[in-house]
Amino acid sequence: MLTRLLALFALLFVVACDKAPAPQPPAGSGPALWQVERGGMKGWLFGTIHVLPKDIAWETPAIREAMAGADRLVLEAADLQDEQKTLALFENMGRSPGLPPLEKRVPANEVGALDKAMADGGTNTQLLSGYESWAAAMLLSAASQQSLGVSQSAGVEPVLIAAFRKAGKPIGGLETVERQFGAFDTLPESAQQRLLVQTIHEAKGMKALYERILTAWVKGDMDAIAREDKIGEQPDPVVEDAILTARNRDWAKVIEPMTGRPFIAVGAGHLTGKGNLIDMLKAKGFTVTRLQ
Repeated sequence: MLTRLLALFALLFVVACDKAPAPQPPAGSGPALWQVERGGMKGWLFGTIHVLPKDIAWETPAIREAMAGADRLVLEAADLQDEQKTLALFENMGRSPGLPPLEKRVPANEVGALDKAMADGGTNTQLLSGYESWAAAMLLSAASQQSLGVSQSAGVEPVLIAAFRKAGKPIGGLETVERQFGAFDTLPESAQQRLLVQTIHEAKGMKALYERILTAWVKGDMDAIAREDKIGEQPDPVVEDAILTARNRDWAKVIEPMTGRPFIAVGAGHLTGKGNLIDMLKAKGFTVTRLQ
């Protein structure tokens, strides 16, 4: 599950640090881009990664041409770039009084792995126990990524936002940040705890996992991104439906009445695998053509 979450969720607490040179798109390739058409709408669908190392040349001629031809930008959530608002929502939704210590929310045989994951990420039970299990899992995942050399400010969305603002084109969203966090916040506690355990398991391989996804994304290799799901643990169906499938269904409903030339940019994990957005749009009669 976290494999695709890496590709689709903004990792709000990651900071930049030094890293080896980032992979670059091979000649004639680049991150996946589709044309989406139906009725009075002829737009584009772009799969993003929300955090990136610096100096990745992902803006290929095909992407620049699509951006220039678009009449607006549509992100997962237009207000996601308001860091102050986003962090305030996370704190408000992610904290609850009287929660049991984090080590009491995982099986006894996982406590040692939890302690190691927290120590490796530079955090501890005292800091995380005030958060609900889904929020603690997100923070633990972010802590595990401190060595990745990535930054939200170097991600795709800030570049897109700057370009569309400069061009005087409007920017909208398919949902709100509150809806994004709400997908986690409304999970039953049992599912939240399973997500926490999976986060613990994947923490030790986070660097290698991210590098595999990044390499695949740069090449536009959606099959490789989809295969990552099969390498790790099987996703919890309750979590997968809430975080991916249900949101994709909602997004397809928002896209359905659109007209004009929107440039729609969502996390690449939403565009591959079971219940992906592309299949849902095709089911609604959209023609979806891979351009890059």
